[in-house]
Amino acid sequence: MLDTAFLGVLAYPNIDPVFLQVGPIALRWYGLAYVCGILCGWLYGRHLVGTPHLWQNGVAPITKLQIDDFIVWITLGIVLGGRIGSILFYDFGRVIDDPLSALRIWEGGMSFHGGLIGVTIAVLLFCRRNRVPFFSLIDVVAASVPFGLFFGRVANFINGELWGAPSTVPWAMVFPTGGPEPRHPSQLYEAALEGVVVFLILRLLTHRFRLLSRPRFVAGAFICLYGCARIAVEFVRVPDVQLGYLLGTGWLTMGMVLSLPMLAVGVWAMATARPRAYEPRPVAAS
Repeated sequence: MLDTAFLGVLAYPNIDPVFLQVGPIALRWYGLAYVCGILCGWLYGRHLVGTPHLWQNGVAPITKLQIDDFIVWITLGIVLGGRIGSILFYDFGRVIDDPLSALRIWEGGMSFHGGLIGVTIAVLLFCRRNRVPFFSLIDVVAASVPFGLFFGRVANFINGELWGAPSTVPWAMVFPTGGPEPRHPSQLYEAALEGVVVFLILRLLTHRFRLLSRPRFVAGAFICLYGCARIAVEFVRVPDVQLGYLLGTGWLTMGMVLSLPMLAVGVWAMATARPRAYEPRPVAAS
């Protein structure tokens, strides 16, 4: 445990990133976070497509069985897209110097924006193969993503990475790799905003206003909400050391740059979404 001699500073819990060691096999909280996020998202997606009154005319264009089949596709999209995005957007130089570092995903190094691209490609390919409406499936995925974001940010906190800027707020913490200064626990800010707050707003849209009946509205709302949350937290989060602040601004980060286009796409998606009814599909549901 670190010495936190600063008045009002919370003690960083120093949780071991490995929660279970079985011989040479180390099971890490970071990997468990992905498993929990995907499983919770899968169960929630099944709930959404299995609740007829959320859809126009009480007919969901996707079955529970198709959600079951899709879990492999989205897992590949998350892992491959997240890792490739992290390398291209944040860590290209290090991977060029040490190519094997690209495989060490347990050390972190997953990009949300890369994962978003990977998941979008996975949805597109799955929909083409299974004749599922693209925007309806992307809505279900978007409504389920906050589970993964919440667990992922908590795992970032356990790993002691992606900490915030020095701060005097009463809940500031001294992180193991962040120097002696108390810092914003920005990982927890992101867990709260990207995970809890975004989920609750999307839940309101899907269940209170039944906006799954307007394909791409929920997805548009999600990427707008995520973009706003990410940009807000970037102001108190230290950027990746290999990139720093962009253009010598002292405040502009890669996370902001990658999130800004999401706002425009999200507004377009919501503004152009229209009600659409579907006929019952001759596919057995489980």
